[in-house]
Amino acid sequence: MELLFLPGLADVVEAEARERLGGAGRLRPVPGRSDSFLLDLRGPWDRLLDLRTIVAAFAVLTFGVPRPRSLTSGEYLPEIVRAIQAVRELDPVPPPASFRFDAAGHRSAGFRRLAEELASSTGLPYDQDDGDLLLRFRRAAERPDGWDVLVRLSTRPLSDRPWRVRDFPGAANATVAAAMARLTRPRPGDRVANLMAGSGTLLVERLLAGPARLAVGVDRDRAVLEDCRENLAAAGLGDRALLLAGDVADDAWLDHGPYDVLLADPPWGTLVGDHAANEALYATLLERAHLAAAPGARMAVLTHEIRLMERCLDRARGLWAPEGVTRVYQKGHHPRIYLLRPAGRAPARSRPAGRGGPRRPGRRTGRARPRPGSP
Repeated sequence: MELLFLPGLADVVEAEARERLGGAGRLRPVPGRSDSFLLDLRGPWDRLLDLRTIVAAFAVLTFGVPRPRSLTSGEYLPEIVRAIQAVRELDPVPPPASFRFDAAGHRSAGFRRLAEELASSTGLPYDQDDGDLLLRFRRAAERPDGWDVLVRLSTRPLSDRPWRVRDFPGAANATVAAAMARLTRPRPGDRVANLMAGSGTLLVERLLAGPARLAVGVDRDRAVLEDCRENLAAAGLGDRALLLAGDVADDAWLDHGPYDVLLADPPWGTLVGDHAANEALYATLLERAHLAAAPGARMAVLTHEIRLMERCLDRARGLWAPEGVTRVYQKGHHPRIYLLRPAGRAPARSRPAGRGGPRRPGRRTGRARPRPGSP
């Protein structure tokens, strides 16, 4: 089998696979690649579809043939057909309606003949443009001669989450969000805040990674929060998050803290936001998150504004200490996940001046505190 992931997430993927698969398979890198692991899986294939930090999983068939056109022989074709049938029996959503090739020279006579033979044997039509069952062809990864045929186990990339019923421009890649959740070392007792929550990708993936004592999503756009609410409901998490309309500079979300985990995917200045305003925005985010952080809190920030983020962190050295940086390579973007921990603590009950003026230490807001998990 082969696990495909976004370059930069190898350590996170390896940790998740070890946790979920146990001794079912030992990972090893694909020679010459930084985005794939091979493993000899013991047990059902569908276990791989539960991994949340990978983009796709493939069954790998290796044949000692000099060129792909030889795969049409009766000796090899039945094995490819069996793999396709095994994928169809995994009951992917949606079920495959056609197949396509990912291969150099896929329009050659040899590949055309192979497509005809597979269509006849499987009953699936060949559709090079829109086929949803994907077969990749390459030189064999682990032998000097021969070819690999890789059959994807899902009709869509695993990063295309079924819970994402409402999308939002600039929303985080779901596998990156799952990696962020794992990097914060999820615990059932966590109080979690997703700042600038948008359509809720970070919030959903954190709650799917494990229970939390309280999960709060904050965004100033009420319409976007409705998108977030629908995605939470589609993921079966509708009653496990509190959504608050407001700016990170407001005080309402602070009243539900302090928080053990803070997650943020602030605007990158491309699809959302603008570079000129991001400097002040990022500085405010770091200051307010520090104010809301519990002792020992973990904060994860995803951004493509690398230089700006580094400047803001340099100015916030008394607030946050970097614990690690994960570089991700994603379709032309190279965002980074910054994992931070508080470098110091604000006074336990102090709050900055809000719209109603400064608060006295220990003053109660009169706002009822929600029960953990209440909407």
